[in-house]
Amino acid sequence: MAKESFDRITHDLFADEVRIGRPKSSPHSRQVQLKINKQKQTQRDKQKGLQRIELKVDKQLFETLNELSKKQNISRGELINQLLHAQIN
Repeated sequence: MAKESFDRITHDLFADEVRIGRPKSSPHSRQVQLKINKQKQTQRDKQKGLQRIELKVDKQLFETLNELSKKQNISRGELINQLLHAQIN
């Protein structure tokens, strides 16, 4: 019987194998955990009514946005959101 890395039912299939170190806190591999967490984050954002936008900017603008967001103690995404709202309204 094969065991899938994201299988939640048979995670103890090979429980008799002794492994040195800290026990796993999740039966999933790190790659699967990241995929699951990203899906959950996307669902939370959709429930909040948020949409994803990707854009590419030059390095100087990127560094300026980082500096401004640190000065205002907000995330870069929140800063860009504020700037876009200010420009449109």
